[in-house]
Amino acid sequence: MGQHPKGDFDLSRAVWQRADGDTSDSAVEVAFVDDLIGMRNSAEPDGPVLVFTQDEWDAFVAGAQDGEFDLS
Repeated sequence: MGQHPKGDFDLSRAVWQRADGDTSDSAVEVAFVDDLIGMRNSAEPDGPVLVFTQDEWDAFVAGAQDGEFDLS
């Protein structure tokens, strides 16, 4: 099987982080490994991980800051 186009996200090296002060059971966590960024649900630590390149992450963060994902 070939390598994923984004490369390999090494879960064994991931140090998961969440927003300061967030103590909820279900929170978004991110990890930065080499040039990839992983995002997961803390309630499902063995569940799926979304993997972003740096450019994709930058676009996601910019969209969030601009309100692109606001539901209201």
